[in-house]
Amino acid sequence: MSDIGARVARLVRPEVRALSAYHVQDASGLVKLDAMENPYSWPEDLRQEWLERLRDVPINRYPDPGAHALHQCLREHLRLPAAAGLLLGNGSDELIQMVLMAVARQGASVVAPVPTFVMYELIARTLGMEFAGVPLADDFSIDLPAMHEAIRVKRPAVVFLAYPNNPTGNLFDAQAMESILQAAPGLVIVDEAYHAFALQSFMDRLARYDNLLVLRTLSKQGLAGLRLGMLCGDPAWIAELDKLRLPYNINILTQVSVEFALTHAQVFDAQTARIRTDREQLSGALGKLPGVRVWPSAANFLLFRTGRTAKAVFEGLRRRGVLIKNLAAAGGVLSECLRVTVGTPEENRLFLDALSQTLESSDSSVQPG
Repeated sequence: MSDIGARVARLVRPEVRALSAYHVQDASGLVKLDAMENPYSWPEDLRQEWLERLRDVPINRYPDPGAHALHQCLREHLRLPAAAGLLLGNGSDELIQMVLMAVARQGASVVAPVPTFVMYELIARTLGMEFAGVPLADDFSIDLPAMHEAIRVKRPAVVFLAYPNNPTGNLFDAQAMESILQAAPGLVIVDEAYHAFALQSFMDRLARYDNLLVLRTLSKQGLAGLRLGMLCGDPAWIAELDKLRLPYNINILTQVSVEFALTHAQVFDAQTARIRTDREQLSGALGKLPGVRVWPSAANFLLFRTGRTAKAVFEGLRRRGVLIKNLAAAGGVLSECLRVTVGTPEENRLFLDALSQTLESSDSSVQPG
């Protein structure tokens, strides 16, 4: 082993060296339907008004460390109860990291139904915590007896419930989730990243459960590049987590831009409504293709299986200029599954055409084993 290799092995914790970095595919020149983004840009008049607002931003100065004006705008936007606390992060990922950093100690564990958002496990393991994934049922519902058993045995510091779940797209049964809230000895984080497409929330249960925190983001509503996440819950939790927030974690361009965007919320509401309509149309068209099974979704993406190997279909689509997500490597209920983001009508058409051509060609002729 070289000197640098030995030094890395000596200094970097084993649980970190055992991880793989989060990989983002290169989408250059492709129809990008792999990352659950809002495909619509801002209207030109709105863009010009925004740029005028940014013209006078003092980028030579640090931003408001508490983002006070943005906090107030978001409280109104979220219809947050007056008694609830609010913490902002550089995307949801930073907030997940803050929560787990606060509770990470020897023997601490995290429980979540799996498959789910990969960052729960990645961050937990980075911090030396045990991650216990409880497999979903074949219909992607929570295996409630298995979850209760995991909670009884592991006594987790945190339980994550994505609502709707990524990558399956379904909403878990609300009564099952409340049962988990009642059984959990620690925090339960309900991650509502796709709330704009599901229109279902646990926000109104914050006063009922003192171990509940609700996680939101504006990324899926058209502001992914600004990286803003929101964590809502009892002020006692928020006060402790805020101690882990790095100074000035919400940059001044994000603060000003989100404040501006929230004054035009109707534009983004109209876009998400369009995506919900297009989701149903895309699902219907996808389900009519020979051999394709598509699952219902409450998010802005669709999970599907073609009867062919996912790798061959993924590569066939890429050769035809369309990038989606191949989930087959996860195995289990995701065996040979693919996930496509709902795009614009034109992007959806290009995807369907490319998929039809791929399925008809020899590109994907190998059947899954």
